[in-house]
Amino acid sequence: MTKHFQFGRLPLIVFGERTISQLPGLIKRYGKEVLLVTGRSSFGNSSSAVKFYEAVKSENIDINKLVIQGEPSDSIIDEAVAVYRVNPPRVVVAIGGGSVMDAGKAISAMIPVQGKIIDFLEGTGTRDHPGIKIPFIAIPTTSGTGSEATKNAVISRVGKNGFKKSLRHDNFVPDIALIDPELTISCPQNITAASGMDCFTQLVEAYLSNKANEYTNALALEGLKALKLSLINAYIDGNDIEARAGMSFAALTSGICLANAGLGVIHGFASSIGGLYNIPHGVVCGTLMAVSNEITVKRLREIYGSEPFLSKYSVLARIFLEGNDSRNEIDSFIEYLHGLTEKLHLPGLKTAGINENDLKKIASATDCKNNPVKLTTGDLCEILQRRYI
Repeated sequence: MTKHFQFGRLPLIVFGERTISQLPGLIKRYGKEVLLVTGRSSFGNSSSAVKFYEAVKSENIDINKLVIQGEPSDSIIDEAVAVYRVNPPRVVVAIGGGSVMDAGKAISAMIPVQGKIIDFLEGTGTRDHPGIKIPFIAIPTTSGTGSEATKNAVISRVGKNGFKKSLRHDNFVPDIALIDPELTISCPQNITAASGMDCFTQLVEAYLSNKANEYTNALALEGLKALKLSLINAYIDGNDIEARAGMSFAALTSGICLANAGLGVIHGFASSIGGLYNIPHGVVCGTLMAVSNEITVKRLREIYGSEPFLSKYSVLARIFLEGNDSRNEIDSFIEYLHGLTEKLHLPGLKTAGINENDLKKIASATDCKNNPVKLTTGDLCEILQRRYI
C-alpha cells in the first residue's frame, strides 16, 4: 500500500545549457527594478555575465547589485534589508552558490516585513513569518545545496553562541529556478568536490529518511544515478559540460527531495558545526558521510525491523558498485564512500580547523531527525573522533 505523504510546491524550473539567456525575459514578468545578489566572482567574471548585462541594458532593466561573501549571517541580511525596504525592487535575483541563493531568498522574504530576521528563525525566533515576499529567481553556479528548489534559507552566526538556523515558509520556494550547467564550469575543483558531496549526502539522506515516500524515492534514485555518472568526471575535468549538467540535475533533485523527505545525521552535524566554525557546509557533509553511514548501518543491523532500510542500502550499493551482487554489498558501498572521501581530497575535521575539545559539544547539539535509526551521543562522538584527522 502506498503510504500517506505530502509533496511541497516547486518553482518554475528552467533547465539547460545557455538558458541564462532567458533571464532578462523572466525578470520582465515582474518588472524592471531588480536586486541582483551574487557572490564575489562566481558570476561576475563569466562571459555569461557580460551578455546578461548587455541584454538588461538594452531592455532598460534597472539593476542594483549586492555581493555576498561566505554564508549569510543575520546581520548581513538585516543590513541589506534596511537599505532595500526604502525602495523595494520588483524582483530579487540570486546568482551564485547555496549561500548566495539563501541570502537572496531571505532578503526577498524580509523586505516586506518589519523586524530582524532572527525574530523569525526556527529555534531562535518567536514570530511567525506571514509568507509575503518579493518575487524571487534562483540561479545556481555550483551543484550542491539545491536551494533553488527549497522553501528555507539557512542563516548562520558563527562563534561561542553561534547558530545555523532556517527561515522557512512554503511561500519562500523560489518563483523561478533557472539552472544553466554552463554557469558551473568555472567552479573550482575543491568547491566542485565539497558541493558535490553535499548533493550526494542530501540524496542519500532523503532516500533513507524515515519520512521518505514513493515520489521522493523515485527522484532521489534518478539524482543518484546522475551523480554516479558525473561527480568524478566534473571533479577531474571542470569543462566536461555533460558531467556538469549531470551534477546540476542531481543538485536540483536533491533540493526537491530534502524539502519533502528531510535529512539525517550528517546534516545534523553540519548544523551544529556551522554555528561554531566557519567551515564550508559541503566539507563537513563530505568528510562525515562515509563514517556516518557506516555507524548507521551497524546500528540498523542490531535492530529488529530494520530490513527496509538495509534493503535501501543494497539498492545504493548496486547503483554505485555497478551491479555487485555480493552478500557484503552494503559493506562494499561503505568502502566506496571512504574511497570517495580520499579521492576528492576532503579534509578531516582537525585539518578543517575544529578544536578537539569541542567534539563532545558538537555531538550533544547534533540532531538525528529523520535518520533511519537513532544514534546515541556515543555514536556521534565516535563519528567525529574517527574523522578528527
